[in-house]
Amino acid sequence: MSEGTIIELPSRDSAIALAGYQGENLKTLMQQTGAQLVLRGQDLLISGTPKQVEICAALVRSLKDIWSQGKPITGPDILTARHALDTGRQDELQDLQKDVLARTRRGEEVRAKTFAQKRYIQAVKTHDLIFCTGPAGTGKTYLAAVLAVQALLDNQYERLILTRPAVEAGEKLGFLPGDLQQKVNPFLRPLYDALYEFIDPEKIAGLMERGVIEVAPLAYMRGRTLNNSFVIVDEAQNTTPAQIKMVLTRLGFRSRMVVTGDLTQTDLATNQASGLSVAHKILHHVEGIAFCKLTQADVVRHPLVQRIVSAYEQHEKTH
Repeated sequence: MSEGTIIELPSRDSAIALAGYQGENLKTLMQQTGAQLVLRGQDLLISGTPKQVEICAALVRSLKDIWSQGKPITGPDILTARHALDTGRQDELQDLQKDVLARTRRGEEVRAKTFAQKRYIQAVKTHDLIFCTGPAGTGKTYLAAVLAVQALLDNQYERLILTRPAVEAGEKLGFLPGDLQQKVNPFLRPLYDALYEFIDPEKIAGLMERGVIEVAPLAYMRGRTLNNSFVIVDEAQNTTPAQIKMVLTRLGFRSRMVVTGDLTQTDLATNQASGLSVAHKILHHVEGIAFCKLTQADVVRHPLVQRIVSAYEQHEKTH
């Protein structure tokens, strides 16, 4: 037996926010519930079996705090809401949707999109050393950068240091044109991009000249003690065991370090162990260190990225 219901949306902006780019959110809602959805103006028509309609309507309403204000909804928002409905965590979902970490220079809100991201954020706030692993697009580095910039602007730390090993996809620095800074800049670009979201590029230049913000290859950390600093070590899967030990032991007083990486995308030589993997094995029992793992369910980029990551995970399991 088929039945239907209509949810009236308050504005055109809320309808656009709920539907998503080219109706991508409606497709995800249909995949998650089995119901059929049609958006006519500001009326959302839901049809299907009574159970499908009930679940889909509940799912749409659980996201009302976001779409009712015309704020964009993502695939992970929908998946997290479905998980919350299935596990009775609706109250926790409301907190997740309302907890705004920061606003970009364009005024866009930054918040955790999934429960795992929220746990990661909480770990960064409560530990001095945090490891976070996960596939591309899960917000590992971005969320750490958001928290780091906010802490720096609130004068909780004197310096923000972002570093990563200069090894990528088989390329060697010696074959790249330019001086050392020009050679390493392409490897550090993702870190700059995160900074530009929150601080005017002209101000960043001044902060870097004064050493308040430092973006450098991992080799520059050797022999230093990083006091009163928020340190982000990005792409740590491309460190050797010696390199990861070196950077971890740079941690000084009143400092915090976040180490991120994707163990499925190591660019080291085939016979070279990843320092990130080795560190996990050695340090998993050490008190005071937080370990967070994000999965393809936490991918917040283009919906295709989530499906690509999932397909690769499935391929690796079967081969």
